[in-house]
Amino acid sequence: MVFSPAFSLCLCVSVAILLGELSPVCHVNDSSDNGFTMVRMELARILIRETNDTHVVELREVGGDRVFPIVIGLHEAAAIERRLMGQHPPRPQTHELLQSVIESLGAKIERVIICDLKDHTFFARLVLKRDGETIDIDSRPSDAIALGVASEVPIFVEEHVLEEVYRDQE
Repeated sequence: MVFSPAFSLCLCVSVAILLGELSPVCHVNDSSDNGFTMVRMELARILIRETNDTHVVELREVGGDRVFPIVIGLHEAAAIERRLMGQHPPRPQTHELLQSVIESLGAKIERVIICDLKDHTFFARLVLKRDGETIDIDSRPSDAIALGVASEVPIFVEEHVLEEVYRDQE
């Protein structure tokens, strides 16, 4: 299996963070206690379009009416769909590999937070726990959602992100 340079870098950085050799920082919001209200979401549906490269994951507010669509890549869409259908690839794919590395280093994914929107790009964090310590890892939302679905952890969107998405739709 050949990994892209970007994935290889991401894997190396993740391992370094979990080993305590690098300090994790979310580049937009640096703490889960940043004063923003977090809204619990659930995966409502995933739209995989065979005729183009635009795939959408749709999150729905738990106990509410708001819907939060995110455009994602084919590989992330396929990974999420595989997990939802209970299918396991014969060899680990990117998200299975990263989840295995996290678990092998004694950490556990606690939650996914979509924490910001800048220049039409969403930002997310994976929140891990290891030995009572909270570790925030900057992530693309599609990767964070794929890992969150695989780990069956809650997914949150910060209120200000939902407000901005709905403001942009008006």
